[in-house]
Amino acid sequence: MSDYVLPAETRDKLKQVSTASVATALYKRGLRNQFVQGVVAVERKPITMVGQAFTLRYIPAREDRNPLTVFRERDHKQRVAVETCPEGHVLVMDARKDSRAATAGSILVTRLAQRGAAGVVSDGGVRDAVGIGKLDMPAYFACSSAPTNLTLHEAIDINVPISCGDAPVFPGDVMLGDGDGVMVIPAHLADEIAEECTGMEAYEDFVLEQVNEGAGIIGLYPATDEQNLEKFAAWRKRTGR
Repeated sequence: MSDYVLPAETRDKLKQVSTASVATALYKRGLRNQFVQGVVAVERKPITMVGQAFTLRYIPAREDRNPLTVFRERDHKQRVAVETCPEGHVLVMDARKDSRAATAGSILVTRLAQRGAAGVVSDGGVRDAVGIGKLDMPAYFACSSAPTNLTLHEAIDINVPISCGDAPVFPGDVMLGDGDGVMVIPAHLADEIAEECTGMEAYEDFVLEQVNEGAGIIGLYPATDEQNLEKFAAWRKRTGR
């Protein structure tokens, strides 16, 4: 488990950047598999999800271990994960990309939100998507599941390294989710990625403004003409970006 604690300043910076910018910054560092494949927002939110990962791992259920009565057990790991996910963290669930059974429903996700979680991500299914979508807290899942399909998974490990949508997720990594999906930022890179992407977002806003004014992209995006760099420097000074 990482000892990294996400600083408020880094969190604030990451809330202003996109998964696309983070993907580019990580790609520059040779990390090409940090996007969580196959998950979408249950309902798009006007905020960017940012929080450190608290993980839950599912395995295929073995029938003699997973009758409906297991949900009565006080140490059921799905329930324990919901009740122990720290405030400001994102509960990230590894369901092996099997969306035939739900990894959570609206009551559990509502409890996460009430406890101050920053979000929830699963590469499996979800029950009660409408209820989850009404919450202010961002939630990302593979799809909705049949509400009677409860016992195809067994929650087996809490806060261990997992795969979520083919992306490696270690406890304490920083999850960033927007309308395009979810990126996993290795904890030791979070501060520098936040700083770099803040500058990238500023330049892209400048470029978009130039394009809307009729500028061509050659020499502008990427910035290979010195005059565009000079324009950008003046733009940053003018806008405070």
